Amino acid sequence: MLTGFLDYLRAAVAAKAEGTPETQARAPGVPSGTNLLGLVKHLTYVERHWLLGHDVADWQATFHPAPDDTTDTILAAYRETIIEANREIASWDDLTEPGPRPARRGRPGPSRRWTLAHLIEETARHAGHADILRELIDGTTGR
Repeated sequence: MLTGFLDYLRAAVAAKAEGTPETQARAPGVPSGTNLLGLVKHLTYVERHWLLGHDVADWQATFHPAPDDTTDTILAAYRETIIEANREIASWDDLTEPGPRPARRGRPGPSRRWTLAHLIEETARHAGHADILRELIDGTTGR
């Protein structure tokens, strides 16, 4: 059930970036500089960190597409990460065990259940941001 909610939100985020002209997908939609491609790129790093155990040195940098990033490459990386993350989740048989996030200060990461709930919350928050940005770009609304 948790993975189902997460997959639904992941698809909603990707759908907002698909079909958006490249220049508009990377253009800041609000004064903070948030843009569609940056949101998808950030969520890719979020999944890699929380579900695959990758360390992230600079979270703020994950919101900014590199000059050579394209909608296609960012979406492909997101989808590949989701496939790998779902394989990891499918291997879990006990949600009370620590999740794969790297340990901090000698303590294990939060539980797998907490990790999934956090990812649902994080992805939902950014799906809402993507909804607003896409509406500002071309009026597209809905999931």
